Amino acid sequence: MSLDNQCYIHETAVVDKGASIGKGTKIWHFVHVCSTAVIGRNCTIGQNVFIGENVVIGDGVKIQNNVSVYEGVILKDNVFIGPSVVFTNVINPRAFINRKDEFKKTIICEGVSIGANSTIVCGNSIGEYAFIGAGSVLTKNVGPYELWYGNPAEYRRKVNKEGELL
Repeated sequence: MSLDNQCYIHETAVVDKGASIGKGTKIWHFVHVCSTAVIGRNCTIGQNVFIGENVVIGDGVKIQNNVSVYEGVILKDNVFIGPSVVFTNVINPRAFINRKDEFKKTIICEGVSIGANSTIVCGNSIGEYAFIGAGSVLTKNVGPYELWYGNPAEYRRKVNKEGELL
């Protein structure tokens, strides 16, 4: 256990020098935070999470177990990321072609919830307080207060700030 900057970092976590971790944040077992990542205050980073270079995470974010947040992803305040959510950052990856200069931004706005096992394809944004249902494959932009789910995910209806159906 490590208490640094008034945050909790489990002894098995690796936080690279230069990473910024906000006050009150908890980082659990087997997490890796890269050197240029910024994590806000009062976040919870679950077991086996990877947070890549230049990732920006706002205040009050909860990331459940087994999530990789790759370069290009921005999570604004009070976002919930369910277990095993997948973010991509390249549209057409190939192991033998370096496409780091083609990383696309993915912006997850304030208050969004993304259900377990969803895949968020890069280059899209999810509007404030939207809700993405478990197991969804999101390939389009989502507006504020919208509920999307399915494969591919489709707009279903509006939700309020608390995630309740309207």
